[in-house]
Amino acid sequence: MRTVALRDLRSHKVRLALTLISVVLGTAFVAGSFVFTDTLKHSFDTIFATSDKGIDTRVQAVHGYQAGVPTGLLGTLEKLPGVAAVQPRIEDDLVLVDEHGKRVDTGGAPSVGGAWQPRTRIGDPTRIVDGRAPARTGEIVINDGAASKYHLRPGEHVKIVVPNAAVQAATIVGVYHVSFDTGGYVGALFSRAQAMSLFTDGRHYTAVDLAARPGVSEQALTARVAAALPTGLEAKTGTQVRDDDAQGVANALSFVTYILLGFGIVALLVGTFIIYNTFSMIVAQRQRELALLRAIGAGRKQVRRSVTSEAFLIGLVGSGLGLGGGIGLAFGLHALLDSLNLGLPSGGLVLSTRTILISVLLGTVVTVLAASAPARRAGRTAPVAAMREEFATPTAASLRRRTALGVVVAVGGAAVTVAGATASKASAAASFTGLGLVAVCAAAMLLSPVLARWLIVPLGRVIGRPFGPVGQLARTNAVRNPRRTAATAFALTLGLVLVTGIAVIGSSMKASIDKLFADNVTADYILTTSTSVNVPPAAAVAARHVPGVASVTEIQTLRASIDGKSRIGSSVDGPLTTVMRVPLDAGSSSTAGLRMIVSHKFATDHDWTVGTRHTLSVPGVRPVTVTVGGIFKDDQLIGDWAVNGNVYRALTPQNRWSDDVALVHASKGTDLEALRANLKRVTNDFYVVNVRNRTEYQGMIASQINGLLGLLYGLLGLAIVIAILGIVNTQALSVIERRREIGMLRAVGMHRAQVRRTVYLESLFIAVFGALLGVSLGVGFGALFTRTLRGQGLGTLSIPWTQAGLFVGLAAVVGVLAAVWPGIRAARTPALTAIATP
Repeated sequence: MRTVALRDLRSHKVRLALTLISVVLGTAFVAGSFVFTDTLKHSFDTIFATSDKGIDTRVQAVHGYQAGVPTGLLGTLEKLPGVAAVQPRIEDDLVLVDEHGKRVDTGGAPSVGGAWQPRTRIGDPTRIVDGRAPARTGEIVINDGAASKYHLRPGEHVKIVVPNAAVQAATIVGVYHVSFDTGGYVGALFSRAQAMSLFTDGRHYTAVDLAARPGVSEQALTARVAAALPTGLEAKTGTQVRDDDAQGVANALSFVTYILLGFGIVALLVGTFIIYNTFSMIVAQRQRELALLRAIGAGRKQVRRSVTSEAFLIGLVGSGLGLGGGIGLAFGLHALLDSLNLGLPSGGLVLSTRTILISVLLGTVVTVLAASAPARRAGRTAPVAAMREEFATPTAASLRRRTALGVVVAVGGAAVTVAGATASKASAAASFTGLGLVAVCAAAMLLSPVLARWLIVPLGRVIGRPFGPVGQLARTNAVRNPRRTAATAFALTLGLVLVTGIAVIGSSMKASIDKLFADNVTADYILTTSTSVNVPPAAAVAARHVPGVASVTEIQTLRASIDGKSRIGSSVDGPLTTVMRVPLDAGSSSTAGLRMIVSHKFATDHDWTVGTRHTLSVPGVRPVTVTVGGIFKDDQLIGDWAVNGNVYRALTPQNRWSDDVALVHASKGTDLEALRANLKRVTNDFYVVNVRNRTEYQGMIASQINGLLGLLYGLLGLAIVIAILGIVNTQALSVIERRREIGMLRAVGMHRAQVRRTVYLESLFIAVFGALLGVSLGVGFGALFTRTLRGQGLGTLSIPWTQAGLFVGLAAVVGVLAAVWPGIRAARTPALTAIATP
């Protein structure tokens, strides 16, 4: 029976190729996700293992918004028993501008400033490979990776931009070696004195690293250090430091992993329908052959194993090819991200045993499971079937049981969906809606044979009418075997459910942003930045002095503990109501002095009212007590609460003072284009500031959304490609199955063009049916998911009807294109040969 299975595979190479592609594409996504993330994780692990080498204990602030480790603590740490070396860390973000005035864009890689420490006693010493070390203020050294990538060299005069300091002129005096690949990373090292003035408040280090004496474990040293620390500081072992760094990278990469894995699973799920359809038709077409095997002594299990063996071989080969494709996908994705200058570290691809096992097992198991039902039907073939003159496609079995199950699942899915739509908490609403989507899609799959008849028959009458008998025949063929039609169409349905749902969410995101700005923002211009360094406060000061500027309002992010709990809110410098509308529920919108304004939801959740007093604190800084002066309607722009900029400066280290945005309000009658030119002129010297009007700012955000949507559309498009291959496969096998019927039609006068047209129309009906079902479900659940996210800013539902119509139209075109090859094969069927074929 193994010989029979191998012979059957060899004799149907095209069918084998089309089925293999379904497995290959799905497995490639799964393998690619693991290879890509494992490769990046290995690269970053190497970086952290090298950069954190020799560290046994690190002392750092508990919260990221604190100033750091007091400089006076260094002496105490050096005197602790078991301490071999103590080394302070002094670092923060910066932007480097080359001698041509061009900002060095590192993409997603860090651009960091630090202190040159010649007497490094922890880890490998920093080695100068060109030039010399910085000896005074205004001199820096650059890592060799940045020097090579960005064409920087000793003697070049550059500028340094940091948040709350004047733009610094500097000269590159040397290049130092980094022993690991850093991608686009920029590391500029200054003299210690200048680094302290730029990257700290002068009284704190960013962190302090310690090395243990021989015989002292890192756990023992860390325990001793922790006992000597004041409140607000913590000690971590070197292992914890490296693990935290690695976990941060893993968390950042998890989005990519989940996206690629998700699409891999979707692709395999879509491929499952194709594999099921293919093997169902193969079993039907081999009825006489299977019956003959039964007649000469083959048992049911042997026949069943023969079909299962074919599926196993297809799954195994497809998984192997998919694994290779996944490696290529990971390589291509890395190359694409490099071309987009995202600053990822390079390194050899990592192919783990886990990746090989999961990819091969997943592809093989899915293929075998998809073919299991057709294999069972093959095993039930009676030997007497071999004595028939021809095999006939079995008529569709009763759909009552399947339809009844579909109705039950649909009712359950609807109930869960309603629960999601009425849930008060966003997390519960999203969970119930997601579960409802799965249930409704399962119900649609079960009910699709019935739905196919309901939709294709009237659709065929409308579209097929101009084609006369050919259209009628195509309509009849499309619903002749509703199970097959449903399985073929549902592969396309599944892809379009996701594409359309994402289109609805993306369109709603853009509409919500447009409404948010149209309803709330009245500023004429917005100063923003697209770098790791926020808008320097000095830029807002310069903008205030531009003729025609009535006011500039700066908004900052403030992190602090309020009444003992860490919170994130906003602070405001300048008049708020001149640049945005702030609808109030109670009180005033002023944040002058020690007044705070709070959103309605935050006030309700925490029982705050106008007049209540609350204490904002940061370890090591004198607390500030503020009074709630107003409660505003929930506003995504301001956040949960806002205080005056003086409170922000009292609680935030001076070196970190920066603006998220600065909103410019023009005087009445000012020429706005002239004002834009003047704003650009005074902010150009800050190098990181962009001047945008409201429309341009909205467009910038919309372009980011479009970029993400484009990525998702591209990946989902591959699932639709698999569905198209399924239509090709099904139509090709259907032509073989109806060979005698087509020959008879040709014998009674049907032209070849009419045969082709029949196949084209049948495929079109199937594709449009699948598209209509998918788009309908996608629109419905896209709207429901948008509703569940209304608390995260998606307050406006926007359904892209034009895109939805385009999806259906493209499905119709795709349906016709998918039928070209099967249609040509059908038209070439010799009439007499087909009739004579038993």
